[in-house]
Amino acid sequence: MTQCRPAGVSPGSVERAYLDGLEQRMHKLWALGRNVVLVWAPLEKGLEILLIPHYVLADFASDKDGGASSREFIEGVLSRPKLVFAEELHKIAGRLDYKPRLIDLPFTPGKEVGLDTIDDLIKRYGISYVEDRAVALFDIVGFSLYPPLEQVTQLNSLSYSVNSAFSKMLDKQFDLSFARTTTGDGFYIWNRGRGVRANINLYHFMHLVLADNAISHGKSKSGTTPLLRTAFHVGGHYEFYQPEGLSPTIYSYIVGDVTIELARMIDKAIPGQIIVGDFKMPTSDEKTENIHRIGPIEFIERTQATLSSLKGLELSGDGIESIKCYLTGAEGNGGSFGVSRYRILDKHGLGRNVFNAKVNIYRKEEEAIFLGAQTRDLDGFDAAAEEIITRPAPALPVRPS
Repeated sequence: MTQCRPAGVSPGSVERAYLDGLEQRMHKLWALGRNVVLVWAPLEKGLEILLIPHYVLADFASDKDGGASSREFIEGVLSRPKLVFAEELHKIAGRLDYKPRLIDLPFTPGKEVGLDTIDDLIKRYGISYVEDRAVALFDIVGFSLYPPLEQVTQLNSLSYSVNSAFSKMLDKQFDLSFARTTTGDGFYIWNRGRGVRANINLYHFMHLVLADNAISHGKSKSGTTPLLRTAFHVGGHYEFYQPEGLSPTIYSYIVGDVTIELARMIDKAIPGQIIVGDFKMPTSDEKTENIHRIGPIEFIERTQATLSSLKGLELSGDGIESIKCYLTGAEGNGGSFGVSRYRILDKHGLGRNVFNAKVNIYRKEEEAIFLGAQTRDLDGFDAAAEEIITRPAPALPVRPS
């Protein structure tokens, strides 16, 4: 029997009422954060959901009898979409020895309410794992030394630069769905999209934030614009929605290897510096579809190749003529170039490799904006070792005879 919508009631208000009802059911099952959603599957008039206590998730992942396979299984489940077929849901439930829950609904998922809309609601009650995602960290230099009022104005200034850069990228129709979370004296920022293109767009976003900040810094006389140091890295992390009061927030938070690495990297950065981690990012070959991994040097080369799409974008009322981004290092003869890879040690004596990055933005009528630190300005950069990485110059194309 087909349900009729009451006269004068809009489809949007009906959908909202359905979602509110589902939200209430989910909130009750969530139990103030005790339980987390792993996966769900739609039914004719409802849905099936695999919900487990958070401590069960941790215990299973750390099960010594299961070895590394237990953690890999959990990370595999968390890294996939929450929306799955019922067969897959039962397979996961069987491995965890946990029974799925049935939620009866007065509507059919995918008809009266879209599956993506339901998924956006449900994933707020779960945890996700992303293996390879770029994250940028903006850190305000000397933040703890400022009076509270100046701290607030500096965070507000940085937030404005982030919003301004995002608006500019939307105007250029870049595929960017950025998210951020505060570190107290700055922000972690990431792109919800995945893949090399999404990570490249985040790098573009990062240098537009820095450019807006640099312009504001030049105009500011009261010290309300922060001096920044910035780190960029690619790695794995968990994403979750932290409870706020008695409900999960609509804003996600991240924690994991990539945030730990960024925090250690930024501790060694000098004011104004941009440092890039030594990552290996998976990408597929367009011709063979084989998966291989690229490091920071090739990533920056790909980023530079896409910068023409930002030409004409305005910064402080003046159009961008060109942008150059690169990793610093010694240049050699014979068609080769060098990039410096630095070894830094954290407070625990653990080492990691990083690169020093530069971004030069040339404008039509105004002076160029130079972001990052030149090699000659790295005297205060506390690196335990430096290695020059050389790559042969790319072969010139053969002209037809």
